Amino acid sequence: MRAVRSTGEGVEVVDVDAPEGPGDLLTMRTASICGSDLGYIAMGSRFVLGHELAGVTEDGRRVAVEAAFGCMTCAQCRRGDYNLCARIAETGLGLAVDGGMSQWFRAPAERLVDLPPGLDVADASLVEPASVAWHGLRSGEVGPETQVAVVGGGAIGLLAVAGARAMGAPEVALEARHAAQMAAGERLGATTTDDGLYDVVVEAAGSPSALARAVDLAAPGGCVVLIGVHTSGFAPPFLPLLLKEVRLVPAIAYGRHAHGHDMAEAAAMLAADPEVAATLVTHRFPLEEAPRAFAAAADRAAGAIKVVIDIQ
Repeated sequence: MRAVRSTGEGVEVVDVDAPEGPGDLLTMRTASICGSDLGYIAMGSRFVLGHELAGVTEDGRRVAVEAAFGCMTCAQCRRGDYNLCARIAETGLGLAVDGGMSQWFRAPAERLVDLPPGLDVADASLVEPASVAWHGLRSGEVGPETQVAVVGGGAIGLLAVAGARAMGAPEVALEARHAAQMAAGERLGATTTDDGLYDVVVEAAGSPSALARAVDLAAPGGCVVLIGVHTSGFAPPFLPLLLKEVRLVPAIAYGRHAHGHDMAEAAAMLAADPEVAATLVTHRFPLEEAPRAFAAAADRAAGAIKVVIDIQ
């Protein structure tokens, strides 16, 4: 079968063996490129890439794939907190094992989420990153009386804008680096930040400057939700945190909770508002043009937000 991986000389579409072993076999329909994929390539990954995935089961179900597999047996996994599984890194798609940017893929039945009516499978690779944003917003207790700001206008940040609006937040402000990101945020209902302060600030950029700005925007007693990945050190500005008693709330991936299921709720959000996918998906490429897709995804300044690979 055909699959996408980095060879050391760049991203290539290569022939690999069809997946065997446990799990449901999916005919893959679409995969989108995450900043983490670019990071895995930089780290030297030679695994098949792709963790934002959607496809069709052998019995015809249209599904999105939860990439946070976990070990399936520990206490965290059994209660639905598989994002907190101590062995989560061992199943990192594209980092520790082969991902699903391929013609076929096997995934545990427990990690498949049926797509709701109204969500096209061609757009359903967005469910995975939307779930990351949704879990972060839920961790920050966003609701109808919450003033929200988002720092970082990549796909995760924009999905946080959409998620906060879906949760009923009366105002969602956005700060982003690129004009195309701000324009996308405005399409999704975001305002620009002003002199006000916000109950919940979502830090979605993963940089020291974004973290400092998020703390600056937080109201006294508010919180900063961390969904950006800080790979070059983490140094929160202590004095503003102390003086305002701002809480830092790290949020990783997604799971199930007492009242629902992050990925199912994120899928429902996308189904209810097709404008989200229409806004975020800026580029589409067929599988055989994956090298061009990755080049586009790496060029944020040129307007790329979410680059999707249509597999078959």
